[in-house]
Amino acid sequence: MYLGCGHIPSGRQISRTLHRMGYESQRPVRTPLLSAVTKIKHLQIAQEHKDWTVEHWKKVMWSDELRFQLHHADGRVRIWQKQHESMQPTCMSTTLQAGGGSVMVWGMFSWHDLGPLIHVEQRLNRTTYLSIVADQVHPIMLMVYPNGDGFFQQDSAPCHCAHIVECFQEHEGDFTLLRWPPQSPDLNPIEHLWDEVKRAIRQLVPQPSNFTELDSAIHQAWYQIPRITFQHIVESMPRRIATVLKTKGGPTKY
Repeated sequence: MYLGCGHIPSGRQISRTLHRMGYESQRPVRTPLLSAVTKIKHLQIAQEHKDWTVEHWKKVMWSDELRFQLHHADGRVRIWQKQHESMQPTCMSTTLQAGGGSVMVWGMFSWHDLGPLIHVEQRLNRTTYLSIVADQVHPIMLMVYPNGDGFFQQDSAPCHCAHIVECFQEHEGDFTLLRWPPQSPDLNPIEHLWDEVKRAIRQLVPQPSNFTELDSAIHQAWYQIPRITFQHIVESMPRRIATVLKTKGGPTKY
């Protein structure tokens, strides 16, 4: 853009020019930082489930844990991009799992209903997770899928492995443990429910000022998620799998 010798264009002029060129100001898409090995695992899972229909996914109980920060930055970084460029590497802001926070919760849900939200003291270790499996996962799976045709999804975090597998083997026949890759938020629809909870908390006035208020706000937001919301998310699974296949295990718009 040439505006004459020594003329410095204003921010508004630059903005108008970029708009004419087809660019829009957007926040970068936040995606997990995936290694080559993780991408391969994502692709393998997608290939294993490429023929699953919505009816298959209705039989899955999804689970995850998340740490909510009492005070957090909003990350309002914006970039200029064209409409079709949102998934280009230069238009993404990569994130790393774990780290920091104040209140940790563990939750589960299926197409049929929201499960319990469990407050976790400090961190989710093997002992705590074994207790959750015994007290929550097993009885709820038997209640929701009494014919033993349900699947329980968990990621490959260290606290979910080793002796945990032996624990699930004790319940073999009651439900099936669904093999799942690590660092796969775009494949786990519960991530969208976490987003719903975060959005509800951000809209609170005043904001939670201590851990007790934050924990209460998290639970209230979780149980107020509309049924149609989590059902539509589960119904998106065939599209998610197709997208992972298309990106060969890489990040997706989900």
